[in-house]
Amino acid sequence: MTANMIKGKGFRGALRYNLEKVEKDVAEVLDHSFVDVREKSIMKEIQMIRIMRPNLQKYFYHTSINFPPCEELTNATMVQIGQDYLREAGFTQHQYIMFRHYDASHPHLHILVNRIGYDGKVLSDSNDFAKCEKILRDLEKKYKLTEVMSSNQARKRAVKKDELEMMKRKNAPSHKVALQKIIENILAAKPNLSCSEFVQQLNNRSINVLFNQASTGYVSGISYSYDGITITGSKLGNDFKWTTLKGKLNYNQERDRAIIDYANAQTRSSKPVPNEAISRVNDQLSESPKISKPVSSPKTQIYQHKDNEGKLSLNSPLETVISNLFHAEDHFNIDPENALKIKRKRKRRIIRR
Repeated sequence: MTANMIKGKGFRGALRYNLEKVEKDVAEVLDHSFVDVREKSIMKEIQMIRIMRPNLQKYFYHTSINFPPCEELTNATMVQIGQDYLREAGFTQHQYIMFRHYDASHPHLHILVNRIGYDGKVLSDSNDFAKCEKILRDLEKKYKLTEVMSSNQARKRAVKKDELEMMKRKNAPSHKVALQKIIENILAAKPNLSCSEFVQQLNNRSINVLFNQASTGYVSGISYSYDGITITGSKLGNDFKWTTLKGKLNYNQERDRAIIDYANAQTRSSKPVPNEAISRVNDQLSESPKISKPVSSPKTQIYQHKDNEGKLSLNSPLETVISNLFHAEDHFNIDPENALKIKRKRKRRIIRR
């Protein structure tokens, strides 16, 4: 089973949509908590409860539970599933109405709920997507239905309905599908790619990459920019998240820090990373000794330069290294940790002044 959830301000619009389906004989009311199922009567009852929370904007909850086409469910079974879903979600003292639709190739159930309970309390919507997914997996086991893979187990994010319609209309893959295919091909073409090779291969296909990098150099995430659209790795699927990618790449945090800094700087400036620049960085990394201790004293590690107005300003060595990577200047003997300490001290001095 899968479910689509909507939280909004308008109960009437969704109610009218479903009641019109009933009038067209492509849906039926399975269960409800109201005195009458006419629109006017239902909205009067809704307003009687809503008046207890007049400032609450999104009081309306709507979920559509979709079953695989192979499932043959009776109305009684579908009502039981709907009731179990409401109970597990916490809607035990709330107004609701259930509709079964017949206008699709698969069985599906629509549930409309007032988030404001009879006692005036509002059910929290914190982590509702994760809760919904757990409820569905439990219901699949309870009613022996076709089990669907959880989102945290899915290696690739599925195509959404709107995305699928766009692909049909344009007769071309969406940005998400295109990125998934490109990255899969890059990783399959050459196992154990280095980080710089991975960035370069993406750049060859007009894809910029942005690493979520801490000041210590630790990378916790990755985003891809393609054709003006930026998508995080988690939105593409588990196979495209950094936690998975770094296990497939020949990655070393200290060794690859410079190329990651450089790729980030280029992505933020909306420029592709020049392949010749990546090659220069790789050559310097291979020729220069490993970054260990600073050669000069902290005072001499501050570089002076003039800005556009001709005023002198101070930059930390790490910032200067990143900016000068265009020219592949040899600044790789500077300790990044020490550079960051100098930068923090400089900021503190400025604040005290």
